[in-house]
Amino acid sequence: MKVCIPHEDGLALLGPLPDGVSVAVGTAPVDVDFWVPPFLASPDVVDLTASMPRLAVVQLMSAGADRWVGRLRPGVQLCDARGVHDSSTSEWVLAAILSFLRDFPHFVRSGRQWGYRQTDELAGKRVLIVGAGSIGAAVEARLAPFEVSVTSVARRAREGVHGVDELPALLPSADVVVVLVPLTPSTTGLVSADFLAAMPDGALLVNAARGPVVDTGAILAETASGRLGYATDVTEPEPLPASHPLWDLPNVLITPHVAGSVRGLFRRAYALAGAQMRRFASGAPLINVVVDGY
Repeated sequence: MKVCIPHEDGLALLGPLPDGVSVAVGTAPVDVDFWVPPFLASPDVVDLTASMPRLAVVQLMSAGADRWVGRLRPGVQLCDARGVHDSSTSEWVLAAILSFLRDFPHFVRSGRQWGYRQTDELAGKRVLIVGAGSIGAAVEARLAPFEVSVTSVARRAREGVHGVDELPALLPSADVVVVLVPLTPSTTGLVSADFLAAMPDGALLVNAARGPVVDTGAILAETASGRLGYATDVTEPEPLPASHPLWDLPNVLITPHVAGSVRGLFRRAYALAGAQMRRFASGAPLINVVVDGY
């Protein structure tokens, strides 16, 4: 079995190699069976699979698989990096919420002026998490010490979690809405003008999902009016053009898709890839197999 990974340093992070397994580093060779594409690779990297007739597994380093879904030939298993980004993305969500509520953007813009003023606080807030996967659970766990109430939403209701069809009833009572859903046909534009209109005045929307999940025109209208706040790590289009009006709004906080870009990423991603590689070599079922975009 031939494995291909994108980084030389990953060799030491995969763990023990089963007998008969070889690992190549770099661009995926034609005869590869198990491929780990680069993290945040360009969209056209998927096209490389057309020249890889033996390919059986694509193990992503990203939690999102939207660039890959529906573009692999039948029989190729697509696996995402569920669990790898739980700590980093949940840290970003907490940092974004706290930075926004405590007015850090205002104080930064004040430069060397002593721009004292009272700020809002996280304590007592009602937080709605839209996307109750592993990252959503990590966000909820990190919110626990902050004296907030948390409500979670998933595709379908289950014990302790509401279904997405309940959003119209849940949004009006949410002070902070965190969006963590994968990008699929059903979640594209999920955060629409109607979704935003249902949020109360002064609420904060946090997008750690994908840019197209939020209607850019709709969030621009709500933030330009000053009614809602917005903190996002992703945009549509991405990168967001320097001339886009979202950049200039004082109630908008934008970071350049960095929530998962931390020093521990490759250690966790290659540990997962190594475990998956050993499962595949032994004939055991893989984990994190993407089904219907999830």
